[in-house]
Amino acid sequence: MHTCLKLVLASPLLLLALSASAQSPLLANCTRSASLLACVDGQGNAYSVATSGNTLYLRGFEAVSRRHWAQTNSRYGQITFFTGLASDGESWVGYNRRVGWTTINRFSSAGGGGSGGAFICGRMNGCQSSSH
Repeated sequence: MHTCLKLVLASPLLLLALSASAQSPLLANCTRSASLLACVDGQGNAYSVATSGNTLYLRGFEAVSRRHWAQTNSRYGQITFFTGLASDGESWVGYNRRVGWTTINRFSSAGGGGSGGAFICGRMNGCQSSSH
């Protein structure tokens, strides 16, 4: 599984990281509006997050692999479903479910060296693999 998929799975964490990047010119050059955040880092990687209602549209470019990817997240209450596609043919689907301070994440990926799995993230213990 590619690095971008790991970053994108937890979109609230991605938004937090991009927001922090927007405030630190050493990490990335970012542009922000009411519904769009777009960043380019010093290595040529680019990421953007656009919002429309309960839907997030994520796009990215990985400079080293020359790979483009896009992901759509749709939130319904405490559950967020996501689907994504990359220029190397990898596709993925999954969901994040919030339970209190914990987030349960499940995903499946195909093509481009894809895989699948599950992990649970919490404030106290970080993220850990889940067997259920």
